[in-house]
Amino acid sequence: MMWTALPIAAAGAFTAWAVRGRSAQVLAPGIWRGPADRRAIALTFDDGPSESTPAVLEILARHRVPATFFVCGSNVERLPSIARETAAAGHEIGNHSYSHPYLFLRTPSGIRRELELAQHAIERHTGVSPRWFRAPYGVRWFGLRSAQAAFGLTGVMWTTIGYDWKLRADEVAARVASNTANGSILCLHDGRELRVRPDTGATVEAVRRLVPMLLDQGYTFETVTRLICPKN
Repeated sequence: MMWTALPIAAAGAFTAWAVRGRSAQVLAPGIWRGPADRRAIALTFDDGPSESTPAVLEILARHRVPATFFVCGSNVERLPSIARETAAAGHEIGNHSYSHPYLFLRTPSGIRRELELAQHAIERHTGVSPRWFRAPYGVRWFGLRSAQAAFGLTGVMWTTIGYDWKLRADEVAARVASNTANGSILCLHDGRELRVRPDTGATVEAVRRLVPMLLDQGYTFETVTRLICPKN
């Protein structure tokens, strides 16, 4: 009985890694960090745009720091002017699905539809055609590989995540700063899924503290594209 359970447990562990493992390539191609030979990092934001996004944009503009925003198509349609403002400020726009669902156990056609609706909403309202995709909750599933390929998307996980939806600003800043190294992709959230007027005060304050802190440590902020493909 024990020998029968071992392969089942191993299969379960492998599936869990394939679904959530930041370096996993099983269900779709993706990246989770950039090269370590340059003191460069990428700051990324998920779940926007929201009513709080302009506050984040103001901090980034003050320090002349670019970022990559993984936006939800539904939020783009709700706040198209903020989506356009983000793109116009020179930040990179990525696809974060249309309605921010768990992709776990979704059908391949359902996964493709989520990416397609988001891609079209972003293109329609900002003129940008994203090349990067971040799965909601970092959860990938069967069918994502073909969906990403259909729209020319590559998956992006993260090197460190701030847990800014539940930690205090000082905790978020300390957590991210202590886990930052050359090539890190940092994940914060300028929205909270599809909520209207979300409470992102911890995120905004963490960004206010974190950006100058990392600049003082000699890091250069880059978009995901520039971090991964510095010659682009």
